[in-house]
Order: sequence, then structure tokens, then C-alpha cells
Amino acid sequence: MKNYLISEANRCLNCKKPLCKIHCPISTDIPKIIELFKDEKYLEAGEKLFENNPLSIFCSILCPHEKQCTGNCIKGFKETPVDFPKIENFLSKRYLASLPLEKENFSNSKVAVIGGGVAGITSAIILAKKGFDVTIFEAFPRIGGVLRYGIPEFRLPRTLINKFEEYLLNLGIKIKHNILIGPVHSISNLKNDGFKYIIITTGVWNPKSINIPGETLGNVHYAINYLVSPENYNLGNDVLVIGAGNVAMDAARTAKHLGAKNVTIVYRKTEEFMPAQKIEIDDAKKEGITFKLLLSPYKIEDSKMLFKKVSSNFEVNDSIIELPYSSVIIAASQMPKNNIVSREKEIKIEKWGTIIVKENFETTLENVFSCGDVVTGPKTIVSAVNDAKIVCSSIIEKERGCCK
Repeated sequence: MKNYLISEANRCLNCKKPLCKIHCPISTDIPKIIELFKDEKYLEAGEKLFENNPLSIFCSILCPHEKQCTGNCIKGFKETPVDFPKIENFLSKRYLASLPLEKENFSNSKVAVIGGGVAGITSAIILAKKGFDVTIFEAFPRIGGVLRYGIPEFRLPRTLINKFEEYLLNLGIKIKHNILIGPVHSISNLKNDGFKYIIITTGVWNPKSINIPGETLGNVHYAINYLVSPENYNLGNDVLVIGAGNVAMDAARTAKHLGAKNVTIVYRKTEEFMPAQKIEIDDAKKEGITFKLLLSPYKIEDSKMLFKKVSSNFEVNDSIIELPYSSVIIAASQMPKNNIVSREKEIKIEKWGTIIVKENFETTLENVFSCGDVVTGPKTIVSAVNDAKIVCSSIIEKERGCCK
């Protein structure tokens, strides 16, 4: 592997206008990282990655690279693009093995981070390193959010998430597990207990319905719920997965890994319009998952699901196709839960439940910020990290202003 990485690094053209960096949502200085790697300055490169993106290890595995760095690499126009994700993964793993615990004394104000997913972990690390007194309130038994409860083990080893949990604790961050803010404690309770700043990073854990008859039947499930604990489901041998995003691919592949003989992904458009990453689609095919396209869900019956045919120009006609099933998994996107906003009327939300924020990600309630999917809807991990960085900068600026 090391020889491969060196070979890839030597292929980098060190462009004056690096499209890889320009198209990275968090502006990773890819040419500089590659130069440090070539000079065997691994820890310096890892530190540079971590300071720009504390979750670079996860991004190296999960980012849609074909739309970002590698998809815009100049080398890719005539040959294969430079495999920067593998270089990033190598450097991030080495740096993760010995993360420094030094903290600044900028401020010891108390910060409550509601949600221990991507945006929450990022916010907690950045602020704790500045000296803030950070507590994460996590609804699940372990932190990680979608990293732990939405992405299968075969794609993302849980040991990496556990390493981050250990790092957070070593930084002095407190973690309260199995605690749901809203029904148990309110934002007002947090403020009364001395939390000066509050960051809502609760993600999108409510599945969206496809609004057809039969969705409430006992063998019909939602992908976002299934992926939390797939081992608890008895799906049978004939599984239909409705949708074609990354969550649908994860659900389908998980079902296959856990023993379902026939897993079929059903989508209303053609493959070129599938929102899932190409690598995820290819892996699903390699694992024997079937794809049935141009079919629109119409009705779910006890042992068969009915679809209407869709023409090549995506018009739905009245021709009915029946597919037998033992279980159906619906993967039609997600939206936020309303545990917090239903109780905090001062926090305004959009139609689908996403939280309204200003440019600095402050909500309509002073000193309460929000970022990640709960604001944007389902997006990429790197987008959530970038948003969290903006939140932290906003809080640091506020605190700097208070201290003048």
C-alpha cells in the first residue's frame, strides 16, 4: 500500500489552480498535503488535515470523492485521478493514533452540544481545544450519530468512532448518553444551569413517508430505523428497498450481508439519476443486489408491492407491475425530529422541520446555534463539518466581544 501511495503522490501535478482543493467543500489544501507526504512529514501533514477538518479520517472513507477532489483532478481528464482519499486516510490514521491534548485558555464558558454526530463531534473538539467547558447530550447509547447508527460496519469500522469518543473524553468533554433534550430537559433548563452557548446538531432521524397505501403493514420498515439495529430485524429472503440514495444502498447491502437471498432496489428513474455514489452502486451490484428501474411505488399489499411503470421521460402511466416480497425497506430521505422545537417556540423552523439560522448559524434564539443536517437536510459529512467550523468561529467571535 505504501508504494502505491508514493506512486499516486508522485503523479500529482501540484497545479497552480488546484481544482481538487477548489471543489473540496472544506478547502483541504490537497497539493500541500501531498507535498508533505512525499517529504515523509506524516505527522505535520496529519496535523494540517486535522486542524482543517477534525473528521478527515471519516471523510477519506465516506465523501463523494467523484464529485469533489478526485472528480476534478486534472489527471482524471486523460487517465485516472490521483487517489488522494487513500493518502488522506493513511495520514489521518497515523495522526489519530497520537492526538495531542493541548488546550488553549481562551474561555471556560459552558457549551451544550445537543447531538453527538458529525457536526456535534466537530463542534465539541474545536471548542474544547479553545478551553470551553463542553458537554455533549446524546440521545443514543454511544456517540457517532449517522457514523455509528447509519453506516454499516463493513463500510466504516466502529473502532474509529470509539477512538474519537476516547479522544473527546481525554479532552475533558463530558458526554451524557441516552438523554433526549426536549421531553426531559429544555433549552431553558440548560441556560439556567449555566450553559452560555447551545449548539443543536440533532441530524435527521425521522423517515419520510412515500404516502401510499400499505406503509403501516408489519413487514414494511424505514431504512433510517433499520440501520440503527439491523440485527434485530427478521426480513426474510425477498427484500425490496425503495429508493436509490446512499442510505438505500447501505440498507440493501446490510440486508444481503445478514442473509437475505434476494434483495432488490427499486427506483423511479434511470441509473444516471440515482443520488447514491457510483462506488456504492457498483458495490451493491457486485454483492448480487438487483436493480429494477422506472417503477413508481403505488400500493403495498400483504405479500406483494404494486408499482406503476414510468416512461423514459419519467411520466407515470397506468401499467401495474407486481413484485413479491417478504419485507419492504423504504429509503426516501429523512427529516428532523421536533423534540426540541416543539417545546422552544422561539426557535423557528422551515416547512420540513429544518431549523432556520442566520449566516453565522445562530438560530432565532440568542446564543443558540444549529448546524448539520438538522439545518440543511441530509447532506454530506464534510458539509456538516464545515458548518460546525462556522458555528465555532461565531461563538469564539461572540466570546471575544464579551471579553473586551
